[in-house]
Amino acid sequence: MKKNRLPTLSEVARQAGVGNTTVSRVINGGERVSPKTLARVRRVIDALGYRPNQAARVLKGDRTKTIGLIIPSMADPFFSSCAEAAQAVARANDSLLIVTATQNDPHTEIENLNVLVSHRVDGLLIAPANSRSQALCELVNRLSVPIVAIDRPIFNSSVSSVVSENFKGARAATQHLIEHGCERIACLTGESTLFTIQERIRGYRAAVGAAGLTCTLNTSIKDYRSAEYAIESLLDGPNPPNALFTLKNSTTIYAFEVLQKLNIAMPKPIALLGFDDFELATTLRPSVSVVQQPVEDIGRAAAELLFEKFLGTASSQQVRTARPRRILLETQLIRRSSCGCTGHPA
Repeated sequence: MKKNRLPTLSEVARQAGVGNTTVSRVINGGERVSPKTLARVRRVIDALGYRPNQAARVLKGDRTKTIGLIIPSMADPFFSSCAEAAQAVARANDSLLIVTATQNDPHTEIENLNVLVSHRVDGLLIAPANSRSQALCELVNRLSVPIVAIDRPIFNSSVSSVVSENFKGARAATQHLIEHGCERIACLTGESTLFTIQERIRGYRAAVGAAGLTCTLNTSIKDYRSAEYAIESLLDGPNPPNALFTLKNSTTIYAFEVLQKLNIAMPKPIALLGFDDFELATTLRPSVSVVQQPVEDIGRAAAELLFEKFLGTASSQQVRTARPRRILLETQLIRRSSCGCTGHPA
């Protein structure tokens, strides 16, 4: 056998003294093969370093044992945690997870989806840039490959989804600030076209409206400078806020830094509560209260639902026409010092 050339199934069969069919049975679980022959063939496979030709198996209609994951960013802690949880499920099912990022660009999203489909992935997980995109909806409805939406649904499609209770989490957080006596709660965010942000805004509005308070919403936050401008403008206004509710962990960090720069203490005169936990939230002083999402559970549940789809008995046509499932996972309000809760590190 020449160097740098991968061993073939026929070479394994020849050295083990069996037929190609027997080797194939060993590779696929060892059914109808005697223990003695099974052990001999496996020794030869290990000695030669033989690996099945996946491309050839795909041509015969077998699974590729690959899963595609399309997320906005690999650097985002939320989605990297989702990816790790999904990868654990993929590995448990003898599959490889292929991750691509879109930066929430719909065109990149479509391109990545088409590339993964062309590589014949067994299934797709996707966090859509726009949950109401007609182009995305039409594409996923045409595809026979199983798809599950992660963190954000794809409306008007046959795609099931696993998402957090964004509305309920935001409403509970706002109600918590109101219970602390906050009557002027400003809500700060960016990326207001995202489904998750829209649901959090809806939860904030519901709680403020139910309490008979005024909504103060700023959706222009994209970096520290824009957060600084927004907060300074609010403080210079006729009714400065006594609480900030931030809808992304990056916005929470910007707000915390701005308040510290302005020497404004938390929780008095301004309380701070953010949506999404982050690594430094417990070590900052004051520690930052947050709405915590079950990040790993989202990734794990989405991947498990995906494998359930294509490892089940349903045909691809049944998968396409099945009623989509919406799995909603509960959030948790983590009470720390920045919102005014006592008994936490200042």
